[in-house]
Amino acid sequence: MTTSAVNAGARLDRLPISSFHYRIFWLVGAGMFFDGYDLYVAGGVIASVVQSKFALPLQIPQFVSLTFVGMTIGALVTGFVGDKMGRRFTYQINLLIFGLASLAAAFAQDMNQLIICRFIQGLGLGAEIVVGYSTLTEFVPPKSRGRWLSFMAFLVVAGFPATAILGYLIIPSFGWRPMFIIAGVGSLVVWYLRKNLPESPRWLESQGRAAEAEALMTAIEKESSGGAALPPPAITVPATQLTAVDMFKPPILQRLLVGCWVLITINTLIFGFVIFLPNFFLRQGLTITNSLGYTVVLSIASLVGCAVGAYTSDAIGRRWSIIGASVVTIVTGYIYARFNATSDPTLVLSVGFALIVAIYVQTAILFGVYTPELFPTEIRLRANGICNTFGRGATVASPFIVTALMASYQLPGVVWLMTGLVLVQIVAVYLWGVEPRNRGLEDVAAKS
Repeated sequence: MTTSAVNAGARLDRLPISSFHYRIFWLVGAGMFFDGYDLYVAGGVIASVVQSKFALPLQIPQFVSLTFVGMTIGALVTGFVGDKMGRRFTYQINLLIFGLASLAAAFAQDMNQLIICRFIQGLGLGAEIVVGYSTLTEFVPPKSRGRWLSFMAFLVVAGFPATAILGYLIIPSFGWRPMFIIAGVGSLVVWYLRKNLPESPRWLESQGRAAEAEALMTAIEKESSGGAALPPPAITVPATQLTAVDMFKPPILQRLLVGCWVLITINTLIFGFVIFLPNFFLRQGLTITNSLGYTVVLSIASLVGCAVGAYTSDAIGRRWSIIGASVVTIVTGYIYARFNATSDPTLVLSVGFALIVAIYVQTAILFGVYTPELFPTEIRLRANGICNTFGRGATVASPFIVTALMASYQLPGVVWLMTGLVLVQIVAVYLWGVEPRNRGLEDVAAKS
C-alpha cells in the first residue's frame, strides 16, 4: 500500500484541540464577522436611504442586486484562484477589497456611487464566504468539525444583530454612513492581523509541495501536542487527483447539484426575506425606529439558530438537521404569513423568532459545514465557488422578485416562494446528500 508522502489530512485529524485551532478560528472568524456585518448592513441602510430621499424606491433592487452580482463574480473567481494560489493569499486579497470599498461607500455622494461601491464590496464578500469556510474545514478534526464550522457561521451571522443594534442606535440620529465606516475600519484591522494565518497543509500537499507541507505539519503538531506524544495517524491511500472536468461527472456531479440548490435556497431565504425585514415592517405602517427595533429582536433568533445547528450537525448529522430545519421553516413560514406586523406584535415576534431560528440552522450548516465538506481538497474551492456562484446568482433576481411579490401578494407571496425552494431542498438532500458526520475529509471525498 502506497501512502501519501505527508499524510497531512490524517495527521491533522488526530490532533487534540489546542491553542492552534483557536488561533486559526479567530484569525479566520474575525474577517468572517465583518463579512457578515457587510452582508446584513444593507437592511438598515435600505430603509434609511429611502426615508431620507437619498435613494428612490426603484433604485433599491439595483442596490441589492448589484451587490449579489459582485458576490457571484467574487465567489466564482475565488474558487479558481484559491485552488491555484492558496487559501491564505486569496483570503487576504478579498478582505482588502471589501474593507476599502466599505470606506468608499461611506462617502458616496449619490445613490449611483453607493451602488457601484456596493458592487465592489460584493466581489470581496463573495470571495470571503467561499475561502473562509473551506479554509477552516481543512484544519479542524472530524469529530467536532460540525461545531467548529457552525460557530464560524455564528460569527458571520452575528453581523445581523450587530448591524441591527448599531442601526437602531446610530441610523435614526446619524444616518447610514457611519455603518459603512465601522465595516471598513474593522475589515482593514483584521486584514493586518491575518498576516499570521498559515497556509493549509492539505492544500500544499495536493499541489505537490510536500516539503512545505511537512515543515508546516511539524510546526502544527509541536504547537498542538505541547511536546506530548501523539497517537499515530491513520494510513491513507492517495486518492486520484481530480481536475475541474471531474466536477461534472458522477459522483461529484450529484454533490455539486445538491450544493448549488441548497445555496440557492438559503441565499434566497436570507436575502429575499430576512434582509428585507425592516422594509416589510415599514410597508406595514411601523416607523423606522420601531421597524429596526423589531429587527433587533428577530436577529437574536439568528444566533440561536446557529447555536442549534452547531449542536445538531454533530449530534444527529448534517442531512437530518437540514431536513428537520426545512420542515420547521415551511410550517412557521405559513403561520407567519397570516399575521400583520401592526395587529399582533407578540405573535409576529414569537412565530418570526421560530422561523428565523429554523432558517439559521440551515444557514450555519449549509454555508459553514455541509457544502465545503462535499468536495476533495484539490477542487474544494472551485466546487464550493461554483455552488456559491449559483446561490449568489439566484439572489441577483430575488430583490426584483420579492418587490413584485410584495406589490401583488404582500408578505404571503414571499413566503410561498420560500416554501417552494425549501421543498425541493428537502428532496435533493434526502436523495443525493451524503453524510460527512464523524468522517475525515479524505474519506468523504473517496466515498459516496
